[in-house]
Amino acid sequence: MRRSADGLTEKGADGKPFAPSSRPLAAFATLAVALLFGLALCRPAPQPVSPRAPAILEPAAETFLDDLEQRTFRWFWDLADPATGLVPDRAPTPSFSSVAAVGFGLTAYTIGAERGWVTREEAAGRAAATLRFLLDAPQGDLAKGETGYHGLYYHFLDMKTGRRFKTIELSTIDTALLAAGVLSCQSYFVRDDALEARIRADADLLYRRIEWDWAQPRPPGIAMGWTPEEGYHSWNWRGYDESMILFILALGSPTHPVAPAAWEEFVRTYRWGTFEGQTYVNFSPLFGHQYSHVWIDFRGIRDRPMREKGIDYFENSRRATYAHRAYAVENPSGWRGYGPDVWGLTACDGPVDAELSIGGRLRTFHTYWPRGVSLIYVNDDGTIAPTAAAGSTPFAPEIVLPALLEMKRRWGDQILNRYGFVDAFNPTLTDPGVSVQHGRIAAGVGWFDGDQLGIDQGPIVAMIENYRSELVWRTLRNNPYIVRGLRRAGFTGGWLERSAN
Repeated sequence: MRRSADGLTEKGADGKPFAPSSRPLAAFATLAVALLFGLALCRPAPQPVSPRAPAILEPAAETFLDDLEQRTFRWFWDLADPATGLVPDRAPTPSFSSVAAVGFGLTAYTIGAERGWVTREEAAGRAAATLRFLLDAPQGDLAKGETGYHGLYYHFLDMKTGRRFKTIELSTIDTALLAAGVLSCQSYFVRDDALEARIRADADLLYRRIEWDWAQPRPPGIAMGWTPEEGYHSWNWRGYDESMILFILALGSPTHPVAPAAWEEFVRTYRWGTFEGQTYVNFSPLFGHQYSHVWIDFRGIRDRPMREKGIDYFENSRRATYAHRAYAVENPSGWRGYGPDVWGLTACDGPVDAELSIGGRLRTFHTYWPRGVSLIYVNDDGTIAPTAAAGSTPFAPEIVLPALLEMKRRWGDQILNRYGFVDAFNPTLTDPGVSVQHGRIAAGVGWFDGDQLGIDQGPIVAMIENYRSELVWRTLRNNPYIVRGLRRAGFTGGWLERSAN
């Protein structure tokens, strides 16, 4: 589940633990690029799209995305622990490792190799070392000194030892995000040499030993987590959210699978409805519409609920993206800076937990918080997360690219550094006298985070790459476990029908 950096569980609007995950340039956009994409803003929302060829971009846009993607990749490459391969939850603030961020990192290494930002041999070496550390790390039911149990992993781990951080939970969703990265490496590193053969073998061992069926104290559902102190969490995963990837991986397991009934249990709680002019399966933070799509190409394949609605999950996420932009344009709470090119709410860092008087009006701000908007709830304190837009690049590039360019143009070095976008910013909070948890307030300009979060960096690099080349999607369309999981969930159509797996 998504957590704040101190390991405490975030709660949703209903008071239940908030589902999911572990939680996270100088302005160089030219006027020509801005005009190129700005024209798209006057167009009505496009109709549902079908699978397309990889993007062919104008040179300036290609340069922009390549630079952003490479900077974001470097966050994983530079900051992973050289001995364990573990990726920090956040940086530069010292932190524990997030196993979900490790999964995003493993996927990022395949992208770096493909783009030539590192050599294939370097990427393979990093992936191999990370997988071997995870396989060798201790698993057991002790409260201290373990990395996981029953093949699953604790949500947060000590960066140096890899052991459980404090009393954090054994997490099903964070294990799933890790496993997705593991399978990315298994399906990407396919050359006939000893190092890549070892990657494939270790990835297989790691995935096969995950006992998904053990995490079902209330079958057919899947529990959110477990701790040695209290046992299973009281809540199962319920749709719709980022845990689609968890169910697909659990269904696809050849050793410890859950039954197809688990998927039906998940989807029966979907909330279909119209929000901000878009009709879709609702979930408030944008990360829930993005995470599973990092690894699975949902274009043209449908399960029972999507067949009944006549769309696919890719289109569902496109509509959610447009709904978020429309909300920012409407800006019902009157936050500073919102508009057609400044939008995107998701779980992310924030400036402070406080109620402050801003322009004679009391405003409530939060630190890490499940920001988002939909029929389910609206959590909005004026804090924008660039990953919310960037993670939707494949769904709606015609509104995402202008937004990313405008954020760079307007805030420049305040929002961008050597590793890409900072996690979040808030243009409403402009008084430098306010004490903030992370980052700084620029007088008269706004609050800007000082950190990047692994689980927010991951969707930026992977989804930009999927938009540009479809690399991660193409790689995992060949993974037999992904294919098996989708089929057992009842998905049909599109590339799935043509798969040899």
